[in-house]
Amino acid sequence: MPTDHPALIQNDIVLFGLIAATLAFVFWTAARPSGPWKKFYAVVPPLLLCYFIPGIFNSIGLIDGASSQLYNPVASRVLLPASLVLLTMTIDLKAVLRLGWRMLAMYFGASASIMAGAFFSFWLMSKLHAATVAGDTWGGMAALAGSWIGGGANMVAMKEMFDVDATVFGQFAVLDVGVGYVWMAFLIFIAGRAKQIDARSGADTSAIDDLQRRLADYSAQHARIPTLTDYMLIVGVAFGAVGLAHGVAPWLAGLFAPYRWAHAASLDSPYVWVVLLCTVGGLALSFTPARRLDGVGASKIGTLLLYVLIACIGMQMEIGALLDRPWLLVLAVIWIAVHIVVLFALGKLLKAPLFYFALGSQANIGGPASAPVVAAAFHPALAPVGVLLGTMGYATGTLLAYLVGIGLRAMAGAG
Repeated sequence: MPTDHPALIQNDIVLFGLIAATLAFVFWTAARPSGPWKKFYAVVPPLLLCYFIPGIFNSIGLIDGASSQLYNPVASRVLLPASLVLLTMTIDLKAVLRLGWRMLAMYFGASASIMAGAFFSFWLMSKLHAATVAGDTWGGMAALAGSWIGGGANMVAMKEMFDVDATVFGQFAVLDVGVGYVWMAFLIFIAGRAKQIDARSGADTSAIDDLQRRLADYSAQHARIPTLTDYMLIVGVAFGAVGLAHGVAPWLAGLFAPYRWAHAASLDSPYVWVVLLCTVGGLALSFTPARRLDGVGASKIGTLLLYVLIACIGMQMEIGALLDRPWLLVLAVIWIAVHIVVLFALGKLLKAPLFYFALGSQANIGGPASAPVVAAAFHPALAPVGVLLGTMGYATGTLLAYLVGIGLRAMAGAG
């Protein structure tokens, strides 16, 4: 904040109204079918504004995000685990498994390459420019791993589990959007050349037509007009699970508290257990009729909660601090380069179609928000494949990014 004067808005209810209105403005303008807003959002992704506009409010002294209780406990302790429940319980694991072993291999290979890239880039930057990976950079990388393996909810979960500073988190949020969207643009570009590339590589594309038919039928089967009862069920399942997790988590943390190895893995932290219980609980619900609630908007409500959470994180950022560490961009480029090289080699080995390579990558790097965009660039009917594969990251991202964070913390000597 530029001065020591108190923020103009100090009432959290007023602040919440400002955040809600800001998000509404971003999404309303992003939905304009034509005109200057369409051109603007062709360059600037809406997600970035959801971080940056609240950050600007904080930096100019309009609000004081650090002293507000809107983020903690409301957003981080309630909205985040609720969004995890809703986003994981709508995963159709059976449909994902039917996508074929090559696609799943490419997806999980992408996850593994992102994990490997995190460790390699951290090690290489420690040799090239040690200051870049000093301090709690490892925590920011763990958060970015959460996003690049899962999505925004996993990224925020890592922030909380490893107590990442808001400014460091903001820096990696910018890298997430900047580097990730440049890569997505390249994937969309090469999608128009998929047939030529697949013909040269000898890839087997026979399963793609079957995928189009099967997933179009699935989408049509589950969609329906929601009722008030449906919304009550969605809210009850989400926040009921959150309440149960908060009730059980302190007991589980106490069981692990006496063990040093558990402390190293943060298993003595109640909040870690809240995140894990909500993720596992949501995944378990995906095998029950609760998964059908996605047909009436469960995942959309989960995403809404997530965007409120993202804005609450943004309001803690100091925008000027994001320009202090340009070497982080080099770190991110090295990281994603490892991912690309490893995944490309795996695709060549498996003779996988370019569609599998592109979607496996974007389902990790971009998640369910942008994976359908890349899938649709190959064929509009394939967009649901992006949704299905992208949502897988919500189930795997928390655990895998957590392992990345533990490993990076050990490399950094942070204990």
